[in-house]
Order: sequence, then structure tokens, then C-alpha cells
Amino acid sequence: MTSVYDFSVRDIDGNPRSLAEWRGKTLLIVNVASKCGFTPQYTGLETLWQDQRDKGLVVLGFPCDQFGHQEPGGEAEIKAFCSTNYDVTFPMFAKIEVNGEHADPLYQWLKSEGKGVLGSESIKWNFTKFLVDAEGQVVKRYASTDTPEKIGKDTLQRLGG
Repeated sequence: MTSVYDFSVRDIDGNPRSLAEWRGKTLLIVNVASKCGFTPQYTGLETLWQDQRDKGLVVLGFPCDQFGHQEPGGEAEIKAFCSTNYDVTFPMFAKIEVNGEHADPLYQWLKSEGKGVLGSESIKWNFTKFLVDAEGQVVKRYASTDTPEKIGKDTLQRLGG
């Protein structure tokens, strides 16, 4: 695979979606969880989406239950939680694995293209974020502790504004 646009995933409603749908957009791809200390970042992610989507930013949320069993529910429960508690309107996807032998191919590619600290590929926790440019290439990886507010400065710069 040569860009993020080569991947297809299932959305939170179970429908297949090609990431090529967002060709030419800047993407912020995040592994999310509903019962994590970082869960309040949903507010900042939604704010980023609302403030910058007209400039070309798309936030994509991928629920994952590999860290402390912090995303135990199914897709319908996750969707309801995000909508009810955080008014999430950015695209959300089916629950996936981000590490190990069953890691989603998208995340296998993201990790190989955007390595972490000391060249590590493994995702360390929920709310790790990947910034992907309009050409579909990973340009930066952010830790769970990097807030959407901090990342917003990078996304605005990438969007030319």
C-alpha cells in the first residue's frame, strides 16, 4: 500500500468505506475508547472537526478495546455513547485492533509509516493520533497525551490557515 487512500474499512454502522472518499483532505486518524482517562478528548476532536472541516480536515475515529478493556461495547453502544455524551459527528468506524497479529491493515500501515518514540511501531494506548496529508501520507504521529487543541495548530498550518 502506498497511501491511506488504498485502504477500505467498515464504518460504525457496518458499511464498507474507502478512505479514498477523503482524497485531497488532511486526515487525523485516532484510536478511541469510551472508558479511558483520555475519553474527554472527544470534545476537542469534535471541535477540531467543526472548526477545520471546511478547510479540509477530516477526523476519523477507530474504537479499540486493546488497552485496559476500555472499549467493551459493540458499535451501536459506542455510537450512542459518542453521540449522547460528546455530540460526535465526525466519521466513526467499527471496532478494530491496532496491535498484534489481528491489527487492522490500515493500522499496520499507519504504524510502519509513522513510527513512535525511538522508532517503535506499537500503539501504546488509546487516543494515539496520526496526521495524514492531502496526498495520503503520514506526516506526524501524536501520543495519547497530545491534546486535540495542541494538534489543531499543526492541522491549521497544514491546511494553510
